[in-house]
Amino acid sequence: MKRFTRTKEDFTCDHCTTRVTGNGYTNHCPKCLWSKHVDVNPGDRASLCGGAMEPQGVGVFSGIYRIAHTCARCGFIRSQDAAKEDDMERLIALSTHPLS
Repeated sequence: MKRFTRTKEDFTCDHCTTRVTGNGYTNHCPKCLWSKHVDVNPGDRASLCGGAMEPQGVGVFSGIYRIAHTCARCGFIRSQDAAKEDDMERLIALSTHPLS
């Protein structure tokens, strides 16, 4: 059963080196939208992979923008809600790769 664990932490993006201030729900860089494979279940930090999660596409579900990420190391796929802080131009560019 998936359970969410709120983990508030700041980080430096491994992809673009942007310094990100976490709010407990932050799971990707708002500038480049890349993430890191650190969770088995959202927020638990239990994954041993640690691979870079590349943003693959954007979908809108029930009015919420969701970003699909694929781990470059192990192929794990997860979609995440976009945040209000996310770079809108990057989201628009990703929307040319819609999710189904």
